[in-house]
Amino acid sequence: MRLPLLLILPVLILDALVDWYICRAVWQRCERHATLWRRVALWSSIALAVFLAAIIAWPKKAGSDSDLTCLMWGLYAYFSVYAAKYFFIIFDLIAKIPQLFGSRRLRALSVSGGVAAVGVFALMWWGALVNVRQTQVKNVEIVNPSLPSAFDGYKIVQISDIHTGTFGRDTSFLSKAVERINGLDPDIVLFTGDIVNRRSDELIPFVPVLSRIKAPVLSVLGNHDYGAYYHWPDTEAEKANMEQMYALQQEMGWDLLNNRSHTIRQGQDSIVIIGVENIGDPPFDVHGDLDAAYDGDLADPTYKILMSHNPAHWVEDIADAPDKNIALTLSGHTHAMQMELFGLSPAALRYPTWGGLYGEEGGNRLYVNIGLGEVGIPARIGATPEITLITLRSGN
Repeated sequence: MRLPLLLILPVLILDALVDWYICRAVWQRCERHATLWRRVALWSSIALAVFLAAIIAWPKKAGSDSDLTCLMWGLYAYFSVYAAKYFFIIFDLIAKIPQLFGSRRLRALSVSGGVAAVGVFALMWWGALVNVRQTQVKNVEIVNPSLPSAFDGYKIVQISDIHTGTFGRDTSFLSKAVERINGLDPDIVLFTGDIVNRRSDELIPFVPVLSRIKAPVLSVLGNHDYGAYYHWPDTEAEKANMEQMYALQQEMGWDLLNNRSHTIRQGQDSIVIIGVENIGDPPFDVHGDLDAAYDGDLADPTYKILMSHNPAHWVEDIADAPDKNIALTLSGHTHAMQMELFGLSPAALRYPTWGGLYGEEGGNRLYVNIGLGEVGIPARIGATPEITLITLRSGN
């Protein structure tokens, strides 16, 4: 799909104004080599504008994985430069406010803007080169009196949004993640979707690695797992892609819950894990059917855990629904937009439930895992790749 040029014109215009401002500042403030630095700023601006236009015009669905990886890194490099420039200009404009009243520019504030710009640039590349391959284990306790006593202390590891296509054929990161999962000694592992980016064959190099998870694994599909982001030559090829997805998950020993349930028994007690195909907000396609996935009345007292990739499903259909008794819903999808600092994320502008635990204790609760992989940008600025260890408690 080619995005219309109108979508990037505002960005190009804004960036041109940014470069003009910086060129002018260099011309006015640098006594030595001012012409040289002005030319550098001007020609780098032109080159970056052409580069951005080429990236946007590239046919994303038809491009190879290596092409898309290069484009992703190029786009990230572009915005890392301009994010730094934006910060400098914000500081510098504030520093010039006294000039409106006949005073001098606050030079120290302009210098601080330069320091902030360097810091932003460094932070973005720390997210791309270091933090993106870290993992953090988040420990969560879910207390609900309806939990059968035999399951008090039951340990669930949730993982989500692996996006194996982003790693190419490099299995090192996921190998370490699997070791960490096994070290937590969970009773079960629940995967909440988006195991690939565009095609099922992205998963092939990682089948031996993900097969090493010792605990039983139940999984569901996410919006990326249906091949909707790839240009298929015909419907038969698209159907074969889905058949390969089912076969590879079976080869890994994972139980893919496509609109069905799985009962776990311990002694005389049991809980039910429900898995639905993707249900989400537009523009994401709806494949799931919660009513079909559970063979019973969703309002019954059975302790139920739902795996649904997109947290919008919980918000719209489960959170306050009196006819649905679902103790815990597990989702992914948001990645926290791969940016989270001091507990804040731009994902909150799109998803009120973008990461962590939501809902009242004892009611229908939601946990959103921010994922292990990345898509779109090759970085995690904060928003460290997550493995969630959930312990169920009855509270009695």
